[in-house]
Amino acid sequence: MTLLHQIVWGSTFLGICILIEILFLTWCTMSIIKMDKKWVTRGVFVATAGPIAVALGFIIATHTIQVWIWAIVWVLLNVLPDWNSAIYFSLVTFTTLGYGDIVLGEGLRIFGSFASVTGLLAFGLSTAYLVALMTRVFQERFFS
Repeated sequence: MTLLHQIVWGSTFLGICILIEILFLTWCTMSIIKMDKKWVTRGVFVATAGPIAVALGFIIATHTIQVWIWAIVWVLLNVLPDWNSAIYFSLVTFTTLGYGDIVLGEGLRIFGSFASVTGLLAFGLSTAYLVALMTRVFQERFFS
């Protein structure tokens, strides 16, 4: 892949993943709003733990989907030989762990770096979402 192709395709898949992140966090918010009245009637513990548990479920789902998107890319481009390697590399890159036991060739290094940027942005958005959610839940449950 040329440098321009790596940047264009990397940006495209990054954008798709961040769009998925935004959609899932929005869906999560709507779900929490819908369930909140039921949780409140079941006590403070459920009303506090419910939104956090639902948010974590949505966050795990969206990150898993994003890792799979990158794994699909590695397999469809014949970059990695099998699904096990593709998922492993995608997960290690997405989390920026980067063991280095699987590396991409020079023609894909920039493209592969976009998977790391995707993970950084996704974890940043998820963390900010959880902090905002927990702040709101704790304020409503304990400080109002």
